[in-house]
Amino acid sequence: MDASSLLDQIAEKRVCIVGSELVDNYTVYIIEVKVGDHSWTVKHRYSDFHDLHEKLTAEKKIDKHLLPPKKILGKNSKSLVEKRQKELEVYLQTLLSSFPSSTPKVLSNFLHYHLYEINGIAAGLAEELFHKGEQLLAAGEVFVLRPLQLYAVTQQLKQAKPTCANGDAKTDLGHILDFTCRLKYLKIPGMKGAVGASNIEEQSLPFDLSIFKALLQIEISDCDVGQIEGLPYLRPTLATLNIHRSASSMKEILVPEASEFAQWEPEGVHTDCPVTAIVSKWKTLTTLDMSRNFIRCIDESMKLIPAVEFLDLSHNELSSVENLQHLYNLVHLDLSFNKLTVMEGVHTKLGNIKTLNLAGNQMETLSGLSKLYSLVNLDLSSNKLGQLDEIKHIAALPCLEKLALANNPMCIIPDYRTKVLAQFCDRASEVCLDGTTTTEKEFDTVEVLKAIQKAKEAKNRMANNEKKVSDAPGPAEGGPQSSSSSASPSLSRSTCSSQVSNWPQC
Repeated sequence: MDASSLLDQIAEKRVCIVGSELVDNYTVYIIEVKVGDHSWTVKHRYSDFHDLHEKLTAEKKIDKHLLPPKKILGKNSKSLVEKRQKELEVYLQTLLSSFPSSTPKVLSNFLHYHLYEINGIAAGLAEELFHKGEQLLAAGEVFVLRPLQLYAVTQQLKQAKPTCANGDAKTDLGHILDFTCRLKYLKIPGMKGAVGASNIEEQSLPFDLSIFKALLQIEISDCDVGQIEGLPYLRPTLATLNIHRSASSMKEILVPEASEFAQWEPEGVHTDCPVTAIVSKWKTLTTLDMSRNFIRCIDESMKLIPAVEFLDLSHNELSSVENLQHLYNLVHLDLSFNKLTVMEGVHTKLGNIKTLNLAGNQMETLSGLSKLYSLVNLDLSSNKLGQLDEIKHIAALPCLEKLALANNPMCIIPDYRTKVLAQFCDRASEVCLDGTTTTEKEFDTVEVLKAIQKAKEAKNRMANNEKKVSDAPGPAEGGPQSSSSSASPSLSRSTCSSQVSNWPQC
């Protein structure tokens, strides 16, 4: 909705009483308010109308005889209710026509303008920040603004009108702008469906974030990415960006300019290819949480966030891992609950990774993880890992301390824990498996399994050596002749003695 249509909306305010209902022996009138395309309902009993009238007459803004008189006898009779409903409707319509440019605060609150109408919403927010703004900024806490509030502020700024149209200094738009220029932590929780008793759909309301000049952290949820404007203005200061249930790609959040240009490159990159736009980087962004969205790939927008250390892409629709080589500061990566099946060559993209969460995917092999030498924490729970031999791919990782394998098919194998830990050899006591440290009993069992394994390996070596001796050609088979016939038995005993001395001692 552009500024001209908003001016039409301001002029087009309508009110009518569409019905009534009996509540606890008194009549409640159902009022429908329309401002432009937006409408909502408000419920009031006659005493509420009387209180409104008293306040307006006290301010000498209306005729004290305008309100229909109060009735005592038969107040809930059908005929009286219908008659009073029409009279109260005329009363409200007369009030609106009496204040075409600026609605008095008491009337605005009575009609719930502070909940649904852009001028009333902005005025209410401005007054709140007039009283509490400095205190909120000093506390350094997260401030919550709904999309409808941001939409109201955005549209107010587009109007060619004073920032304090109703004459009340406490509701001046300047209080909002002063606050947003200094705010550091912001949360914007959207919602699906209509707002309250209105027909207003928040996901259809655009809002502009360029009024925030010092944000360090922002969280946006349940918004349509098309309604979020001004994100690039946050690049110079933002350290943490959280977006949930709002995006279908990373690029539309990190590079909204990409929709306007055929090709783009990040600033500071030299390329021989023709580009139509140079896009600035998110130089201070260290944490990016885009979990619970509808993302299917990790796109080239990763080039713009080189400082990111924590990346959460869980609960998306990823089937491959790409472009993470641009994040050379990345140490924590969450790819849980996606559609990943393999992680081949991932070490070329995650050279410094310390924490990797792959839970809830469809992985059957761990072969691609064998070279993540800096990895400390690895979550592989709820995958499709069925073979214990897969553990050999991660058993040699020198820094691995925490490993989660719960809810995999291999977990039903008897003595699963000890058989997994045994593959870590001398580091078995250092590995915390499925959130449980290795017990002394488990460690003893692991030592026994290791001894049995060593005995098997020694037996195999002995069998191989005996096979080599038995396969060696003798003199009768054309082999080399010894210089003395008595040397052969001596050589044979020496060889066997050497083989026995090489067996491991159990």
